[in-house]
Amino acid sequence: MIRLNVFIDVKPENRAAVLEAARELVACSLKDEGCVAYDVFESATRSNVLMICETWRDAGSLDAHQKSAHFTTLVPRIESLAPMKLEQFEF
Repeated sequence: MIRLNVFIDVKPENRAAVLEAARELVACSLKDEGCVAYDVFESATRSNVLMICETWRDAGSLDAHQKSAHFTTLVPRIESLAPMKLEQFEF
């Protein structure tokens, strides 16, 4: 399995738009083949930090997800509003 933690550093004026796009990304991605889990979290201590946490069955599932219409539309939208940092783990 593959786990991705995507940290998003968002400014207050972009927070609502980033959360809207992230929630749409979660809803669509949960329907992707091979998606085990997909969530967006808000930091309890830092209002500027959001995290998308996703788990994929295998590399093929993740690759298909990254080529999907919702990914190629929503991720660039989020990136245009806030910097993102990716951590990837396999287990």
